[in-house]
Amino acid sequence: MCWSATADLVAGTGVAAVGAVCVALVRDVRYLPLAALPLLLGAHQIVEAVVWSSGGGGGAATVAWTVIALPLLAVWVPVGVWCAAPPRARTRLVVLLVIGVGTAALLTRGLVDGPVTAEIRGRTIGYTVALSHPVLLVAGYLLATVGALLLSGDRRLTVLGLLAAVGAAACWALWRLEFVSTWCAFAALCSVLLLDWVRSRPKPSPPPSRRPGGGHRERARGD
Repeated sequence: MCWSATADLVAGTGVAAVGAVCVALVRDVRYLPLAALPLLLGAHQIVEAVVWSSGGGGGAATVAWTVIALPLLAVWVPVGVWCAAPPRARTRLVVLLVIGVGTAALLTRGLVDGPVTAEIRGRTIGYTVALSHPVLLVAGYLLATVGALLLSGDRRLTVLGLLAAVGAAACWALWRLEFVSTWCAFAALCSVLLLDWVRSRPKPSPPPSRRPGGGHRERARGD
């Protein structure tokens, strides 16, 4: 979230551009889900520009924004981390992935039951979703997303997880005070860190090569 439709549109376009570069630099399909995360975050902000322009309410843009923010990210992040993580870390990440899927299922049910509305409050937008057990859902959401990054077994992703924990807390506090929305700046910083992570990924090992002409020599021996 940003503090205006223009800010959301500009920031979303920039974050999506970083995401496009991340995807273009991917050299191993295992890294693709996390590399594409800035594309999703950029699209998320562009959708919110529409929410600003429409004056809030419960239209399609509001629902789309909420779907991305809640159930989709609760699954996307732990799946992406699991795919990219070294084998030694995957067992513990399965637990967080299951938590993410369960949390996303409950969040989706809340969205379906509705209503989902948005209200412009100065330089912020307040989204209202009727959820049962919100504290439990928030805990599950943070475990699945921030927790997966922290337990990824990858130093750069762990740093990103620490940034996500601190940055999300700061952004949430400013948003709750209805002072100003700063999530867009947070998304931009995370996207730059993901770009650095993608660029640092090793190339996949090439398959073992056969000796040139080996097959011909084998056939010659058979003759």
